[in-house]
Amino acid sequence: MKTIGYIIQKEFKQIFRNKGMLPIIFIMPLIQLVILSNAATFEIKNIKFSYVDHNKTSVSRSLIQKFDASTYFNVLTNFTSNKIATEAMLKGEVDVILEIPLDFEQNLVSKKQTDLLVIINAIDGAAAGVENGYINQIIQNFNKNIRLQLIQTNQVKNLPKTLTSIPAFWFNQTLNYKTFMVPGILVLLVTMITLFLSGMNIVREKEIGTLEQINVTPIKKHEFIIGKLFPFWIIGIGLLTIGLIIAKLLFNIPIVGSIGLLYFYTSIYILVVLGIGLFISNFTETQQQAMFIAWFFMVIFILMSGLFTPIESMPSWAQFITQFNPIRYFVEVMRMVMLKGASLTDIAPQLTKTFLYALIMNGLAVISYKKTT
Repeated sequence: MKTIGYIIQKEFKQIFRNKGMLPIIFIMPLIQLVILSNAATFEIKNIKFSYVDHNKTSVSRSLIQKFDASTYFNVLTNFTSNKIATEAMLKGEVDVILEIPLDFEQNLVSKKQTDLLVIINAIDGAAAGVENGYINQIIQNFNKNIRLQLIQTNQVKNLPKTLTSIPAFWFNQTLNYKTFMVPGILVLLVTMITLFLSGMNIVREKEIGTLEQINVTPIKKHEFIIGKLFPFWIIGIGLLTIGLIIAKLLFNIPIVGSIGLLYFYTSIYILVVLGIGLFISNFTETQQQAMFIAWFFMVIFILMSGLFTPIESMPSWAQFITQFNPIRYFVEVMRMVMLKGASLTDIAPQLTKTFLYALIMNGLAVISYKKTT
């Protein structure tokens, strides 16, 4: 343990003496949060749509068919009660719930006016706003058609008034897209900096020749690896702390769930990133090579993580590839815990996959590291 402690002490001194690393550690997080949080949103497709039809008439069925015919909505099921629909929304199984009242057709004919309740998952405020626009457009078109039908069948003498939908936005009532983006930017903050620093640090030892000197010492392989990577694990946890503080003070992002659960998952996730960084450094000779390779994988991981583009809108083959993307799981966990108050049971699938990913990547990294004597 003393050997590991000395290596850790050496690494911290080396990190803070390196003027090139300090801006990456302390300035890059601010740039990521302040600038990248304003990223643009994209068109939403494959919206998971469900409904509760209390009316069960030809008019209500005609309204549901309008949503089924839309290319933006994927009509999943008809819930029999509000309770079941609410549970499905909490589990993330549906994005939109349309509730049709019992007297829907009667009010439309007699009172010439009726209301519809639309419940929308608004964790992604920008996406929820777009979804609400799609819903209003479909309802308006349906309203025009039903008015013509009622006139043709002489059921009403005057044109009925327009339908009104009453949205209830969950998890992000103000539809502030920063509430959706900032947790994802925190993921980038922790991932990019720990990956780049861990990969560049070990390769730097190769460039200046100190790695060969360390290899001929009695220091064991596991002692060297733990001593080299542990400081960056601490830095990653520190970056998460800074990011959460900035998110709360600067952007007023709610933290509904357990902060301890966030730190627990992050501590395992950082092991994945450090394993990738060590693995890359084992096959590169310069810091430039390590940076290029790390950035190559980072771009793919980020774009296919669901941070900017919903995974549901990706092609089927891309959705399959995202199953092997560790950043995807971290993004999901951050948003689930911070915005929905998810518990350990809720994030168990992501936690299990991340833990297995950490074992595999660190195992490959240790095996590929050659300590010469």
